Amino acid sequence: MKKNLVFGFLFIFVLALGPFFLWAETAPAAISKSAPVSTPKSAADSKPVSESRPVAVAPTGKLVADFEGEEGLRNKLGGESGSWNLNQDDENNSFTDSEVVEILDSDGKPTKALKLNYSVDSEVPSQNGFWTKLMNLDASNFDHLEFEVKGDPEKGFTNIFRLELKKFKNEKRDEKIKGSTEIHVTEKWRTVSIPLNKITGILDFSNPEVWKDPSTGRKNLDEFVVIFQDRHVSQKKGVIYLDNIRFVKSGNPGPTAVDSPPRKKEKTATKIEGLEFARFLIKRLGGFPKQVVVKKEFPKDDQEFLKEVARDTWRFFDEITDQENGLPLDTIQLGKNQPLEEGAWVGDYTNVTNIGVYLLCVVSAYDFGFITQDDAVRRLKVTLTTLEHLEYHKSGFPYNYYDTTTLERTSYFVSLVDSGWLVAGLFVVKNAFPEALKDQAERLIQRGNFSFFYDPVERQMFHGFYDHLKVYSDYHYGTFYTEPRLASYLAIARGDVPLDHWFQGLPRTFPDGYTWQEQMPQGRSEKYALGQKYEGGYYQWQDLKHVPSWGGSAFEALMSTIFLNEKKLAPDGLGLNDLRHAQGQMRYALDELKMPVWGMSPSSVPEGGYSEFGAKPFGSKGYKSGVVTPHASALSLEFLPKEATDNLRKLIELYPIYGEYGFYDSVRVVAPGTPKESDPDKDGKKITYQDGLVAYKYLALDQGMILAAINNYLNDGALRKRFHADPVIQQGEKLLSSEKLFEDSKTAVTLESNSEG
Repeated sequence: MKKNLVFGFLFIFVLALGPFFLWAETAPAAISKSAPVSTPKSAADSKPVSESRPVAVAPTGKLVADFEGEEGLRNKLGGESGSWNLNQDDENNSFTDSEVVEILDSDGKPTKALKLNYSVDSEVPSQNGFWTKLMNLDASNFDHLEFEVKGDPEKGFTNIFRLELKKFKNEKRDEKIKGSTEIHVTEKWRTVSIPLNKITGILDFSNPEVWKDPSTGRKNLDEFVVIFQDRHVSQKKGVIYLDNIRFVKSGNPGPTAVDSPPRKKEKTATKIEGLEFARFLIKRLGGFPKQVVVKKEFPKDDQEFLKEVARDTWRFFDEITDQENGLPLDTIQLGKNQPLEEGAWVGDYTNVTNIGVYLLCVVSAYDFGFITQDDAVRRLKVTLTTLEHLEYHKSGFPYNYYDTTTLERTSYFVSLVDSGWLVAGLFVVKNAFPEALKDQAERLIQRGNFSFFYDPVERQMFHGFYDHLKVYSDYHYGTFYTEPRLASYLAIARGDVPLDHWFQGLPRTFPDGYTWQEQMPQGRSEKYALGQKYEGGYYQWQDLKHVPSWGGSAFEALMSTIFLNEKKLAPDGLGLNDLRHAQGQMRYALDELKMPVWGMSPSSVPEGGYSEFGAKPFGSKGYKSGVVTPHASALSLEFLPKEATDNLRKLIELYPIYGEYGFYDSVRVVAPGTPKESDPDKDGKKITYQDGLVAYKYLALDQGMILAAINNYLNDGALRKRFHADPVIQQGEKLLSSEKLFEDSKTAVTLESNSEG
């Protein structure tokens, strides 16, 4: 039971909190957890993470800097320190000057401290600050970061700024992650004590060790950073002082981001595990596979072939759903020889994306004629009634995970992107069967307001909110062409967040100074749409100009098209970009990597676990390659119908990837000349694999994408039509139709001027 639940958390955090929407590590922007001082979300949510406490000597600690010695700005760890400025060309208006000065402490005695004279008083976006290197510090034995801080009453000061801790994600030191918190300042010295557990961004949630012991996330700390940002500070010029930066062990670390709520209900009278527990869960389902690999003759006609795949895929949702509560299970793992043997397991949990996708799949089953309208309405009523009785966060949004048997929430996290998929699914249900389900669906839609996730400082959406920690995620969704654009669309169409979120908060490309990019963008200049000024630009691979996603995966690029009619409404914008990403998926795998099949996206790893995969040239950062997932082909049907269908047939021809519920989740494809061994695992042993190693898993999310995409393709956009039929959704269509991604800025200005005239 515990193993299944841990996988669930890992799975969603890899998707929702992984690195594929982070801003550049070279610019410590875009990771604030706070709203501006003038617009707090609520008294509870705007409470600073840092808390005032009396100055005291901790029992154990590590001093980073007290600024008392001869070393000047060099800290006690031997690390260099200095100032930074995001815009070096604006150094007259945007700067932080740092120096060690003598000042009176809280007792009126002379002491040395760090003086930061800052300005973000500029006509262009401005942020700057101070950094000091932590020299790969292992802070796993400490639980708080402390320092003294005050503002200069004569010079003036901001009463709020951000603080970051940075670290390398892995031993290769090729990628950084970072966590942040908000610091409040007064004119008197105060001790700030920050629970390190609340700085969630320094945890690599894709690392299983972090789930066992989150303190391991405090190892290898690289940098301490102070950030002044023009849209965040309360005063754009001023002076603040810092002193006695240290890590301490208070003995009271507080809750962690990997904690789960205590369980209150037992599923069985006596504890059972393994296959016995799986058999218990199966009794609550509609069925379970009898064989692992299915050999069958498929129709030669492509449409009939796809309908056969859809019929088999529907069986997953027909059977692997808790019949009492109407919730689809997240995952099932089959054995290699028999479906239910040692190593097989049934994931007795679901998340809200799975529920939203399940709603689409019931509607799709009706569209295909697999079930009657009465049956579809009956199933949907069971699920909607369950949704109405789940425990929700006070924001009106559900928690991210629930037990499918007891209905207990199993997560403290409230997720933006997952809430978006659920709300989108409810819109489809509302308009599919309005006479029977409209009122119930509408009540659920209206429960939450997406402004809860919006950061007006960065004009971006937080990944989510940790209810037990009372902090937002350290990361935002900060890339335009990724799957959270659906949630952003919903939020703007409903009037929950302002229009500038779409244009000014979600960059199409990153500046040249972001040197970690897969390539430097071309044509990056000011553009205009709907009265908004923003930066454009594109990448180019071979002859394909495209706006990149984060990792180059099919999921990021194309999942939103299940709902959004980008092909029709944005033929020179997102619709054209969708086509080029589908083409890129195919050509990069077949031509560049010489793989026999294509389609890379976050999916199960055949050797175990879950990871991101993509066509690297089509991502700003770019994911690794080597594993192909069928849902990538299904999502491409709208844009490359013949090629995608042929690819699905090829997968069946080459690999044992087809079972009773249709395609398994992924296959390890080894290109000619590729070594047969992967990197060493955590024990130093080599994991050996053969060409065509299949992950015998079914994931509700990936199965749902396959069924929904086939339905849209064969049934004239049936799901999209229901989504766009809603007047609320139609209010956002201008977001799609207004933008031409690859025209130059002069043309854009002319078109905008003409439209206004």
